[in-house]
Amino acid sequence: MSKIEENAIHKDVVGRSIETKYHVYFWITYFLFNVIRWGSYFNDYWYSFRSNLVEFPLHLVIVYFNIYYLIPNYLLKKKYTTYVTFLLFSLGIHYVVRSTLNYWLITENIWPEAQGENEPFGLNHIIAVVLGELYVLALTFSIKISIDFIMERNKTKQLTALQYKTELQYLKAQIQPHFFFNTLNNLYALTIQKSSKASEVVVKLSEFMQYIIYDASKRKVSLIQEIQYIDNYIELENIRYGSQIKTEINIKGCIDDVLITPLLFLPFVENAFKHGFKDTGEMSLLVSFEVRDDTLIFISENSYDEKASSKSKNGIGIKNVERRLQLLYNENYMLLISNDNNLYKITLKIPTS
Repeated sequence: MSKIEENAIHKDVVGRSIETKYHVYFWITYFLFNVIRWGSYFNDYWYSFRSNLVEFPLHLVIVYFNIYYLIPNYLLKKKYTTYVTFLLFSLGIHYVVRSTLNYWLITENIWPEAQGENEPFGLNHIIAVVLGELYVLALTFSIKISIDFIMERNKTKQLTALQYKTELQYLKAQIQPHFFFNTLNNLYALTIQKSSKASEVVVKLSEFMQYIIYDASKRKVSLIQEIQYIDNYIELENIRYGSQIKTEINIKGCIDDVLITPLLFLPFVENAFKHGFKDTGEMSLLVSFEVRDDTLIFISENSYDEKASSKSKNGIGIKNVERRLQLLYNENYMLLISNDNNLYKITLKIPTS
């Protein structure tokens, strides 16, 4: 995954931070809640409205100062002493400004809920105001942390999805040059022999290129297309080897609506031609597709020559497919590979939905 793609996701996530309108909704709700709460307590909604109108801007200042300055610059950097010092200093200023404005603008009785000998500007009043403001700070901080956590989780999910997508594209890209390399080798051999079959190979190769350019780049293709693609590949090998190979493709169940990831089965077929020739120069290949209970069952059986296989170069095909299966289906697939009595068999089961 490129740095540009990572930055794009980061900007996308940051761009989807809390919109201004949600800040407005929150504070309007908070303001109305306090007006109703204290208005009901004092049985004086006009007094509650005026006092909250004075205190409300002070809430905004200290909350945003805490969230966007104190927390990122001190608390998150583990400068706890500095953070607590600035916070207490801010609360002190908040108390003085709030109490003074209430006294000048609203009423001289700035602590009407006090009982007994408690007096405004005394220790109990200071503690009451500070605790009330700490409640607001804790509430807004909890909301901010929760939203940041959700956004970070979404960012991680997007980065993971992009990483998977990029790796899948890379694995798919590995198959295409690998296949064309093999086909061009076949074509070269035919031209050396001055075979008339070379023109047929060129036609088939052009069909493959059309499939690669217009279909294999898609996330999903129909199973019918993929089978036709495999059939074309087998025909190319038939052109090259003629009667030396015996191939058969069987289809069971309804495949009309089945969609799959392109180029998923071709490496198994390629592998059969790579390792399937016997000492006699002959080979057999049976490929079957069966749809049963929302499951696609792919089976490839071919003759196997251990000596020929040991002389072949190690390919990327099978490992490539195994990695793609892990990325596409996680644990929701089954791949079995067996080699008994010179018969190489691959069974792959994947969900159709």
